[in-house]
Amino acid sequence: MKLRLTAAAILAAAVGLVFAAAPDHARAQAKQPPACAMISFRALPEGVGEGEQEAGMYKSRFGRINVKGTVKNGRAENYFVTVNDKKPEPASNLPASVASCAQQKHLPTPGAAASVCAGSRLRVLIDRAADKRYIVLYALDGRKWTMCSAGTA
Repeated sequence: MKLRLTAAAILAAAVGLVFAAAPDHARAQAKQPPACAMISFRALPEGVGEGEQEAGMYKSRFGRINVKGTVKNGRAENYFVTVNDKKPEPASNLPASVASCAQQKHLPTPGAAASVCAGSRLRVLIDRAADKRYIVLYALDGRKWTMCSAGTA
């Protein structure tokens, strides 16, 4: 028993030394956000209060993403995204990396935004191209994912 405990302690110390000896640039690279990411959210349930309601929130060390819905007569009529409590600046000319990211995440290529964003599930696509972060909101309407909005944050 003591031999196992001692071996485990030596192994843990060796792993700690290897990590501590890693170059600073390697640790800095590990802290970069992914180039392409997708976060899924549930839609607001029926009967929720009137006005603007939060459908979901995702928080990481890189920021906070909220999906909110405008509710009238107990039903969500339109969803939108905020990043760090601000709506993304609208983006109409999306780079090719956004289409590639959407394809990787099995979402349709972004095109014209829907006039109303409603559905049973929601997904936020995040693509980092150069120095910009593109945020694209999709809603599942029946069996089809529809792009609702695209912007930069």
